Amino acid sequence: MGEPKATLTLPGGDTFIGRITKELVAGGAAPVIAVVSGREEPHAAPVTIAGPPTVQYVINPEPDRGQTSSLQCGLAPVREAKAVLVTLVDVPLVTAGVVRALIQAWKRSGACVVRPTQAGRHGHPILIAQPVIRELLAADPSAPARSIIRRHAAGGVELEVAEDGPFLDVDTPEEYQRLIASLTVDR
Repeated sequence: MGEPKATLTLPGGDTFIGRITKELVAGGAAPVIAVVSGREEPHAAPVTIAGPPTVQYVINPEPDRGQTSSLQCGLAPVREAKAVLVTLVDVPLVTAGVVRALIQAWKRSGACVVRPTQAGRHGHPILIAQPVIRELLAADPSAPARSIIRRHAAGGVELEVAEDGPFLDVDTPEEYQRLIASLTVDR
């Protein structure tokens, strides 16, 4: 992208990390732990939400080890949690409604993985619970977390959602421009 995705802005002025944080908190998921690379300033993406601080920045000193290493950095402070929601900063259209639905599906089922789905596709955020959290923390940081998630998915819950946001991944400047255009079109 040429700049940190967390600081990209959306119509209305929110940054990706700011919008994601607001929606997670509004949906009942707090505190939010944001993992940043050692090359980024932890305060580069200010988030303003009324009330007590809701974002804890954790630095991944070696982000080149892979995405699992960042996940491990984020999970370390909450290793004993019963469940956590995990999302990516390049999936900025997370909504409080989907967050609430994922949490409720977990509370009803006790599943160790709850994922939003749409027409067979999996999106973010995903909810992971013990023992998945422990397994991810013990995994090789360079190995994909996806294999652990998939191993537990058969006993998990796939929550069908109508919203497109959990499946919209912004990785390139062109995708970012399309996102901005789609959000500013009068409907």
